[in-house]
Amino acid sequence: MTDIHTDPVLGVIGGSGLYDIDGLENIQWREFQSPWGEPSDALLCGQLGELSLVFLPRHGRGHRLSPTTINYRANIDVFKRAGVTDIISLSAVGSFREELSPGTFVIVDQFIDRTFAREKSFFGRGLVAHVSMARPVNPRLADWCETACRSEGIPAHLGGTYLAMEGPQFSTFAESQMYRQWGCDVIGMTNMPEAKLAREAEIPYCTVAMVTDYDCWHPDHDNVDVKTIIAVLQDNADRARALIKQVAPRMCERPAICPSGDDRALESALITAPDARDPEMVKMLDAVAGRLLL
Repeated sequence: MTDIHTDPVLGVIGGSGLYDIDGLENIQWREFQSPWGEPSDALLCGQLGELSLVFLPRHGRGHRLSPTTINYRANIDVFKRAGVTDIISLSAVGSFREELSPGTFVIVDQFIDRTFAREKSFFGRGLVAHVSMARPVNPRLADWCETACRSEGIPAHLGGTYLAMEGPQFSTFAESQMYRQWGCDVIGMTNMPEAKLAREAEIPYCTVAMVTDYDCWHPDHDNVDVKTIIAVLQDNADRARALIKQVAPRMCERPAICPSGDDRALESALITAPDARDPEMVKMLDAVAGRLLL
């Protein structure tokens, strides 16, 4: 067995337009069916140098889906079906820290999940699993993303806590102040349950949180609004494409087995006895957990 993965595939989740990367070749949009419903969009598959890259517009092309209506389970499931081995999630966020100014990329390492209207697990009645989320972000991918930011001159901060809110409304002033007191660093609406589902699917995952604003806590800045966010988003999109181009060559170093164990998360998580497992659930989990169930 080789120490290096023989066929790594980088999955990128982000906003529409991020897939317009210089050097991305053999591009095709491919439809994948999922037993968990409709994903946000077709997958854009291509080659970036020697690397196979798969991109998914999280909100669909044209931004058709709100954070709550995204089918996170289908998105992760089709990534697994497309052979994705690692995920980089690019997300717009607000900042709770003066030093994390708009334009800064925060490679977060922790989450607080305050969402409440989303399906958060592939498992449930008929087949129960409890994966560890103590360390939700893959350290190898996080280090690669920070190095890429430094190489491209992108202001970056390694480490931080991402507060995932339900949305689609932005925070109240009281909420923003409370989250700051909790020690949160950035706030967004999309990385939960995305990170949880990636862990259940045994795909190493990393969030690059791209700061667009100061939420509404900052006394010297206007309250957050869509017009301001979009202006910063356009600048951040150029930087995000540069980041992906820098990370891509590092995938040739991708270990066959992740030292952090992210790609084996289910081995100690399945709790339902084999003879008690619902056959229909097993069938639905063919991509996510087929290596252990089939």
